[in-house]
Amino acid sequence: MTSFKLAFLHPRYWVTWAGLGLLWLLVQLPYPLLSRFGAGLGRQSRRFLKRRERIAQRNLELCFPYMNSERREALIAKNFMSLGMGLIETGMAWFWSDKRVRRWFDVDGYQHLQAAQASQRGVMVVGVHFMSLELGGRVMGLCQPMMATYRPHNSALMEWVQTRGRMRSNKSMIDRRNLKGLVNALKQGEAVWFAPDQDYGRKGSSFAPFFSVKNAATTNGTFVLSRLSGAKMLTVTMVRKEGCSGYSLHIGEALDDYPGQDEYAAASYINRVIEREILRAPEQYLWIHRRFKTRPIGEPSLYS
Repeated sequence: MTSFKLAFLHPRYWVTWAGLGLLWLLVQLPYPLLSRFGAGLGRQSRRFLKRRERIAQRNLELCFPYMNSERREALIAKNFMSLGMGLIETGMAWFWSDKRVRRWFDVDGYQHLQAAQASQRGVMVVGVHFMSLELGGRVMGLCQPMMATYRPHNSALMEWVQTRGRMRSNKSMIDRRNLKGLVNALKQGEAVWFAPDQDYGRKGSSFAPFFSVKNAATTNGTFVLSRLSGAKMLTVTMVRKEGCSGYSLHIGEALDDYPGQDEYAAASYINRVIEREILRAPEQYLWIHRRFKTRPIGEPSLYS
């Protein structure tokens, strides 16, 4: 784990410290107030995030071409409310006590994780980028401490803060580029979370269908890890409930029919799994990410 450095007290970090302090103070409020505040913050942020709004609009047009404009607009509005709540949930994940977090979630399907681990093999925990991702990691760790892949933060201070927050209920963080470390952890029987739902570029990817997009760059990491480790695979998704009533953590059955012999078939399969998880609460998904920025050679950008 990254250790605290005296350099973090340098004046160049004072604005970051002020922001973290404000977030800490804010999440001391009762959850119903936080829920309303987060939604309001998200609504207001839309005025300043027009580029992200256009990306979300385009992603929804591509994925759901038959969705009418009124429904799409309603989904985008809810998506920005969820974005604001995601910031609040980050503070909850990093600063709330275990007791307080436990009050606000329930778990469905925990027996599936137990059954997968009973096989004495590692477990690849497939997640998706919902806005509540940080809090979802904290909740998963309270159910079963595990490891998780991540991209190190560009700021040394924020790297220390986020790692410290994530380690409150989990075992360790593994750089997503550290293939050897991931495989070793799985071979040792660990549960390792990773999210194969974003566009990580052409290298190491296959182009496979995703919703109505025929060619979506899909990481082959799932395929490689499965072949090298022989681990079980299942999904874990946390969904924010309606009406300030907390969260549900959904743990799926083992994906025993995963086609581990062909990269394209594996990418197509995992995209169908991700689609199913997104449809649990599509308004909570990270639509502001340019999911389809990488195109097959010769194809124009979908965001022009």
